[in-house]
Amino acid sequence: MARVLVVGLDPAKIQGWDPAPVQAAIGRGRARFDDLGLDADWCLVDLDADPAGTIEAALTRADYACVVIGAGIRTHEPLLEFFETVLNLVHQAAPGAAIAFDRTPEDCADAALRRLR
Repeated sequence: MARVLVVGLDPAKIQGWDPAPVQAAIGRGRARFDDLGLDADWCLVDLDADPAGTIEAALTRADYACVVIGAGIRTHEPLLEFFETVLNLVHQAAPGAAIAFDRTPEDCADAALRRLR
């Protein structure tokens, strides 16, 4: 079975807003992986606590067929440089992994499926 790594921002570590809706969406996203029979690990990072190191460590824990990079990292303009860092980390640490992008935490599994087919 193909293993997937989902990389995103830890909603509990983002200042100034309620993380509960995103945490609930992450729960539904995890359930979607289960429903599809896909093995998935989640790497939710704190931008203030060595996020690149956290991602690099996660990438080396297993042999991933696909890495899904969350929209919070990908679409937020101030995180463009960090997004580039994440892409390069995946390229270096998991060169055989496909890369996919989600729109929300709930469609991570569907994003992975697009690349795993």
